[in-house]
Amino acid sequence: MKIIIVDDEMSALQVFLSEIIGAGDIEYKFFRDDAGSICAYVAGGGVDAAFLDIKMPNIDGVALAGKLINIEPSIKIVFITGLSVTESDLPEHIRARTAGFLYKPYDLPTLQRLLYAIRDKKRILTVKTFDTFDCFVDGEKVIFSSAKAKELLALLIAYNGRTLTMSDAISQLWADGDPEKSKKLYRDAVWRLRKTLAGIGVDCVVWGRAKLWIDKSRVSCDYWNYLASGTGGYRGEFCKNYDWSSEYLAELDRIKHST
Repeated sequence: MKIIIVDDEMSALQVFLSEIIGAGDIEYKFFRDDAGSICAYVAGGGVDAAFLDIKMPNIDGVALAGKLINIEPSIKIVFITGLSVTESDLPEHIRARTAGFLYKPYDLPTLQRLLYAIRDKKRILTVKTFDTFDCFVDGEKVIFSSAKAKELLALLIAYNGRTLTMSDAISQLWADGDPEKSKKLYRDAVWRLRKTLAGIGVDCVVWGRAKLWIDKSRVSCDYWNYLASGTGGYRGEFCKNYDWSSEYLAELDRIKHST
């Protein structure tokens, strides 16, 4: 499990460290109040949870939580505070990713309970889009039974949570085909993609009637991280094995040249 702790009080960080250092399965990194470094680190991927002080001189912990959720939608947030703050005081989108509160002075049983809750998480699909498109679960590459099912998932990732209709998918994946045959090919790709995702235990697509969209809380994606933070591995290529991907290069290049 990989976590970050953000607190401007060094003494508070040292107390925290003394409590978790014996937990061999926890990889941790401390930050004071450098929001840029924190966001860049989370954009690197793999962070399961962020323990954030709510009130710091240079950072508002709640605002920082919002940035981190945009970068890594699956991240869990624990707020560190000496204030009387509860989930009802948080914006809805942050509340949904909040695992709890760690009130000062620290309470070890509460800390242990929060760490246990963070460990009990759903499997996450890790998606790499820069260069060619590939997916991984627990470090293992996902094998797709159909090239079009894989491309359909890539297009959903590129849509970044927006709804992909059947007609839009067909226009980009089977542009030159017979309309009725294209519908059959689309339904076959959907069925094969659904079967693949069920097989790896990651239900990250919402299956609507003639429409699909990605559940971003179940996916860690370099493309989304780059859009949110401007940091990552973009080197001028995005899903290069798919013709439609060229439409996304202008925005990626703009971000690259502005950072």
